[in-house]
Amino acid sequence: MKIARGTVGAQGNFVGSQRFQPVPSLEESTGWSRSQIEDSDSDTEEGAAGGEAEMDFLRNFFSQTLGLGTQKERLLDNLTLEGVAHYMLSERCRRVICLVGAGISTSAGIPDFRSPSTGLYANLQKYHLPYPEAIFEIGYFKKHPEPFFALAKELYPGQFKPTVCHYFIRLLKEKGLLLRCYTQNIDTLERVAGLEPEDLVEAHGTFHTSHCVSPLCRQEYPLSWMKEKIFSEVTPKCEKCQSVVKPDIVFFGENLPPRFFSCIQSDFRKVDLLVIMGTSLQVQPFASLISKAPLSTPRLLINKEKTGQTDPFLGMMMGLGGGMDFDSKKAYRDVAWLGDCDQGCLALADLLGWKKELEDLVRKEHASIDAQSGSRSPNPTTAAAPRKSPPPPKEEVRTAEGEKPQKL
Repeated sequence: MKIARGTVGAQGNFVGSQRFQPVPSLEESTGWSRSQIEDSDSDTEEGAAGGEAEMDFLRNFFSQTLGLGTQKERLLDNLTLEGVAHYMLSERCRRVICLVGAGISTSAGIPDFRSPSTGLYANLQKYHLPYPEAIFEIGYFKKHPEPFFALAKELYPGQFKPTVCHYFIRLLKEKGLLLRCYTQNIDTLERVAGLEPEDLVEAHGTFHTSHCVSPLCRQEYPLSWMKEKIFSEVTPKCEKCQSVVKPDIVFFGENLPPRFFSCIQSDFRKVDLLVIMGTSLQVQPFASLISKAPLSTPRLLINKEKTGQTDPFLGMMMGLGGGMDFDSKKAYRDVAWLGDCDQGCLALADLLGWKKELEDLVRKEHASIDAQSGSRSPNPTTAAAPRKSPPPPKEEVRTAEGEKPQKL
């Protein structure tokens, strides 16, 4: 598999998607390229010294595939949403990490990539691209930046309101449970919902700053400067050297932000619960994060379909993580709630006794955003009064034998 260092997942929004290719080397088979390991060592203050990344891979490999070095303890009463809620209310659960993708933003009106008629890639014909992913490739962007900036005007941050999922994460923060939110999205809705930069790892970058693409210049520009250029339909050019200026989002062919590598060094050693929402878990290195938690840490997936289910041995060798197990007789920590992400958060909030608090928070924050913008229009599918949550039994729907996660 070709490692996607600048992508957002099968449902990821606004950064492109990865085409799968045969594994050319051991570095890529681990899910961590040699350049990533070297970059993370040199560019991060807390990064590991040379060679530690390889040792981390070997430790994970043996613990995940052979069950060595880590005790597997079942912490959930049962593998249902109720079991997760009961655990979250216990003293054992104090630090929650959220891993999120574009599925948490689609109800805000931001398209995913591959829906047949409404997905982003199905509506790029007007840009006359050689292939859809080119609009998010750094090499193509440097030669032909116009298609990206035309698309950026349509999807520019600030035109959408956070969803129930975003405010559920905010509620985790207010309850003192959120350790970190790792997001593949660049729509900045986590920030709009009230998360601080310290709460976030924006794995695929952000629109908050922009830089000249020339390695000899790298002049920085603020959000206001970039916004003015985009909405005036002028290709942003550096005022110093006249090279193209690009928002600090991660394109194909670029490294992830140093913060991504520095935070995972400490965060995943102490996490008590992973909540994974709206992501396919098929794009690296983000997908490998599920394997970095201790073997006893419960993992909840809220998504339209089950994903992350890989054989532990092949998963580690291919860089797909430790593999989630929802259905086998050996399953002990993974729970899948299948359906709309907003409804999954409402169902969990209901079981936690937080549902009214969450609904009130959504109403209040949306009203505030409307007042500031002078608009009263709600998100397309996330009204100020959230829909009634469906019954939770959907989490027990079992995957048919031989079924595989949808490929990119």
